[in-house]
Amino acid sequence: MSAPDLRRAAAARAIGLVEDGMRLGIGTGSTANVFVELLGARVHDGLKVTGVPTSEATRVAAERVGIPLATLEDLPELDLTIDGADEIDARMRLVKGGGGALLREKIVAFASRRMVVIADAAKSVTTLGAFPLPVEVNAFGLGATRIALERAIERAGCTGDLVLRIGPGNAPFFTDGGHLILDAHLKVIADPERLSASLWAVPGVVEHGLFLGLATGAILAEARDGQAHVTCLGAV
Repeated sequence: MSAPDLRRAAAARAIGLVEDGMRLGIGTGSTANVFVELLGARVHDGLKVTGVPTSEATRVAAERVGIPLATLEDLPELDLTIDGADEIDARMRLVKGGGGALLREKIVAFASRRMVVIADAAKSVTTLGAFPLPVEVNAFGLGATRIALERAIERAGCTGDLVLRIGPGNAPFFTDGGHLILDAHLKVIADPERLSASLWAVPGVVEHGLFLGLATGAILAEARDGQAHVTCLGAV
């Protein structure tokens, strides 16, 4: 049972949550891409939804399969967001932003009545932090911001390196909003709430990848006996 098979199983279960007429936040990443594909098929069969994409990449993918789209200016309140995660713990606290869309993902999630995470069960962890935590920052004053972030991370009881994310052509990666990302390789985040507050105290921080109190449910797929088995957590 491959990772793509598990992603498809989780996405297929999430499609069952989508109802006619919904205002739908559509996430970014490998699992969300499968959801977009399956949602497009449902739209082709007559399902009426309006999606708000969390990235330009998702917008292009959704348009390709015929999903009607809008912006949060058009639809400032959403019924449901379906998105992936890089890590999820038992309290449905998330690390997100591996694809670089964390700012738009968090804005869309916050505008939604429900956020359901879809992922393979390998993303479920006891303690957050093994996946590098993205911190989206303004390019102005990067050096000063980096030093302040290192101190803020230390005050929150964490240690690890901050690495500027590099994109194609060995150039700095820029988000859809025109910002840079510093990936914090912390290994363990013992107190996500404390770290979140510490990061927010640093001028220059635009957003960080700790999604706390936003996910209302999760759909996790794992391989058992050669088959994909789906587990639902929280309000799904």
